[in-house]
Amino acid sequence: MSQKNEQTTIDVRALGKVAVLMGGTSAEREVSLMSGGGVLQALRSSGVDAHAFDPSQTDLSELKSHGYTRCFIALHGRHGEDGTVQGALELLGIPYTGPGVMASSIAMDKIMTKRIWRFEGLPTPDWRLVSSAAETAQALQALGTPMIVKPAREGSTLGLTKVTSPGQCEQAYLLASRYDPEVLCEEFIEGEETTCPVLGQGGDARALPVIRIVAPEGNYDYQNKYFTDVTQYHCPSGLPEHEEREIQRLVVEAFRTLQCRGWARADIMIRASDRKPFLLEINTSPGMTGHSLVPMSARAMGLSYEALCLRILASASLDSAQGKAAGPSTTAKGAAA
Repeated sequence: MSQKNEQTTIDVRALGKVAVLMGGTSAEREVSLMSGGGVLQALRSSGVDAHAFDPSQTDLSELKSHGYTRCFIALHGRHGEDGTVQGALELLGIPYTGPGVMASSIAMDKIMTKRIWRFEGLPTPDWRLVSSAAETAQALQALGTPMIVKPAREGSTLGLTKVTSPGQCEQAYLLASRYDPEVLCEEFIEGEETTCPVLGQGGDARALPVIRIVAPEGNYDYQNKYFTDVTQYHCPSGLPEHEEREIQRLVVEAFRTLQCRGWARADIMIRASDRKPFLLEINTSPGMTGHSLVPMSARAMGLSYEALCLRILASASLDSAQGKAAGPSTTAKGAAA
């Protein structure tokens, strides 16, 4: 669908006064400001009455007093995509983009997410929850090398270490615990790294094209994600068609299992030995910067950055029954289920 047709489908005036929430107080503030700036410019170019709003500078209660009718959440990490802001907006009665309170809270917690996925029979790497360097070393014995050590509730690979020897366990644990008292040790899946966005809700949720990520020496860290051009992104992915469709199917199932809505992006590793995909995590407020992957995937199916922002905004809603039909929601035509 072209940007012009997308704008024709969505009544921009009906969207009202829009706050683009950006910045915040999390460790991902810098990226959030970049995401929010891009979204703000895109919405304004489409004729939306959009304004920047930084919750770290202005109290959320002022959204109501200043007449905002919906919010585009471009916050990342703590107090942005963990259900807290979503809960505040529920109390204010202001529809917002992305998953609701419970889905946001669960998805932010990698351990809770993995527990639910495993219970539902979805593939995710084995893991251990640890609370000390000694337990990290024990996890390494159980999971083998390499092993990933990371905070349970943080994004953008902040605090992450790939452990290849017992001598790294203490520093890996200390780094991760700087971001979160709960530290996750995860089995490392050797293979290809991919990511796949989802748009929609429930039975209408659709996966966008898969992106295959090739980082220098496999190091897809915070710096390579947002501030360098050395990482290669392949979209179309170049994967066999049956593998692409299986990843899309798996991602939509993971999205629905957590009762997500609106949009999200899931990360998947394809194990080299047998080509089996494993779910790593799901991001309920994905980046929208110049390096971000949801816009890249959308562009591959003919959806411009501006049209994508408009579509996400139009899907803004509330958990409460009266907010379910907050605005004109559309689905991504032509994407695989």
